[in-house]
Amino acid sequence: MTSEPTFYIFAFPISENQRIIILTTVLLIYLFILSGNLLIISLICLEPRLHTPMYFFLANLSTLDILYVSTTLPKLIYVCHTGDHVMSYISCMAQMYVHIILADTECFLLTSMAIDRYVAICFPLHYSLIMSKQVCVVLAFLSWVMPSINASILDCFMYKITYFNLVDVKNFFCDLKALMNASTRDTSFLNTYIIVSAMFLGVIPSCMILASYVRIIHTVLKIKSSAGRWKTFSSCSSHITIVVLFFGSAMSLYLLNSVEEDVVLSIMYVTLVPMLNPLVYSFRNMDMIRAIRRIFPGQNKIIHKIC
Repeated sequence: MTSEPTFYIFAFPISENQRIIILTTVLLIYLFILSGNLLIISLICLEPRLHTPMYFFLANLSTLDILYVSTTLPKLIYVCHTGDHVMSYISCMAQMYVHIILADTECFLLTSMAIDRYVAICFPLHYSLIMSKQVCVVLAFLSWVMPSINASILDCFMYKITYFNLVDVKNFFCDLKALMNASTRDTSFLNTYIIVSAMFLGVIPSCMILASYVRIIHTVLKIKSSAGRWKTFSSCSSHITIVVLFFGSAMSLYLLNSVEEDVVLSIMYVTLVPMLNPLVYSFRNMDMIRAIRRIFPGQNKIIHKIC
């Protein structure tokens, strides 16, 4: 490759009025995700009662969600604002690299949270011993570091792929699937690696989450009181919601082939979980609500109306 190609971000072929609507909508979504997840991180840091393994992983997840949307949405906002769809080769590769790391990290963090709920419900007497600070730090560390290894290998493969001088990226950001489809050479070797890595980074974590909840359900069903069963299982409901949405949108994105569907599913994949995370983990979580009331006592009436 004698010269670096220029990437043209597809985004949305829309009119001026539609562009303003999309710009406003995406900006509001981005600001909501930032403020909501920053609120969660702040509450967990400020409230000693939330210094538990469950909320430690939640703080990591909120940090991840802020970084996740900040990798893609600012560029989309810029495109909608200026109409400039051009992106350099280095910027495109860097965006893809960071996006892969963060997407894979989410898989591992959700798995760590499932393990935490499994230990809390199935082994409550040994919970503090099993889920010690050291274990939580190791799980979080592996969740952030292991995906970077996979992303580095993928990035090396991607640098060997050739493109035309002007590349149409059929998405609103430099997604791995879109870049592979735009390649001028055979990418079967890369497809093989992706399948292998998906087994380790996607299938195995999802199977561990499924196995954890099978065991959790089995344990919950042994509880004689219906109120007790509901209270125990409700501690997992937020996590289940996020898991279903994340893995569901990810699987749909990489199984479908329509460009229009790819763009819509990519937006859901990027924004849905980070946007719902503050809702399901704060305004529907009594520990978080109590923390909000203690830290912001003057806003109790507003909080009561929202919750």
